[in-house]
Amino acid sequence: MFSAVRSAATSLLICASISAPAFARKAVDEAYEQIPAGAFSVVAQIRAKPGKEAALRAATLPLIALVRSDPKNLLYFLQEDRTAPGHFIFFEVFANEKDFEAHNNQPYVKEWFAILPELADGGVETLKMEILRRPGK
Repeated sequence: MFSAVRSAATSLLICASISAPAFARKAVDEAYEQIPAGAFSVVAQIRAKPGKEAALRAATLPLIALVRSDPKNLLYFLQEDRTAPGHFIFFEVFANEKDFEAHNNQPYVKEWFAILPELADGGVETLKMEILRRPGK
């Protein structure tokens, strides 16, 4: 199931970038329906220390491929604020909190957290969320 969700999300991104808005919206709806109701999502942010923006970016970019290769990860986006370089927002979806905690115990995640005191202004701020469905879905 997780690979189907990842495939749907990848198709969504491709279609959204090359297709008309109506088709993209349909692709988004279809991908969203692949995520199980009640899935565990995380929105997190971190800010680089002044002068450490490029270093934090370089340390964080490899997470994209690593997290997306985790079969328990349903969706992962890394974003950077266009008006504040070094301010990163993560959006992650897992089927449940147990899968998210297993992700946080991966060696590459632990290594990333270990370098944050040198690069980040404070820690990671995290919102733990639940994916909702409209009634009847």
